[in-house]
Amino acid sequence: MSDLSRLSTEQPIDLEELRLRLVNMSDAALQRFGDASKSMCSPQANLGKPPREVFVVQLREARTEWRRRHAQ
Repeated sequence: MSDLSRLSTEQPIDLEELRLRLVNMSDAALQRFGDASKSMCSPQANLGKPPREVFVVQLREARTEWRRRHAQ
């Protein structure tokens, strides 16, 4: 399972590091990472508050990488 803890702190995300990690993941790992990020953006995970920006960025980057790999 992907370790989200390093990327889920309040510190700004290093986009280059995140993108490199995503590029190096298998499709299955990328899908799990995206699912975990999506879950962390849900209203239930945030007690009805807006999701933390770090998780929004992770989800956006995971989706971007998925689309890059599976473009038709």
